[in-house]
Amino acid sequence: MSDTTSSDTTTEVMESVEGAPAASTPAEGGFDFSERYGEVIGKVNETLDKVDWSQMGKIGKASGIILAVIVAQILIKGVRDTINLLPIIPGLLELLGLVVVGQWSWDNLTTGEKRNAVIEKIQGLRKEYLG
Repeated sequence: MSDTTSSDTTTEVMESVEGAPAASTPAEGGFDFSERYGEVIGKVNETLDKVDWSQMGKIGKASGIILAVIVAQILIKGVRDTINLLPIIPGLLELLGLVVVGQWSWDNLTTGEKRNAVIEKIQGLRKEYLG
């Protein structure tokens, strides 16, 4: 067997295994990389021309805010986990929370007038923020 017969057989096997013909050179009338590259770049440029670049500032600000919130949450979790490692601090913080809620409730919910004032304040906030 000669080398040309061996390479022809290899090409046929590759075509049957991959299901696609082997890449041919531009001289044979096949695939031309520079033409295809030019087409793809042209389509990308057309797509980028359609983008409203004035809106990119808003997207950047929103992305920055989201990133800042994520970093803040990571830092808060680290501080909270560190506090929870100390034996007496978590219990004291729970007690402090109960005291603050009890004091607020005593100041704002003991009489009907105070309860109505709280309800009016909540409804005013809802109208202000939700419309």
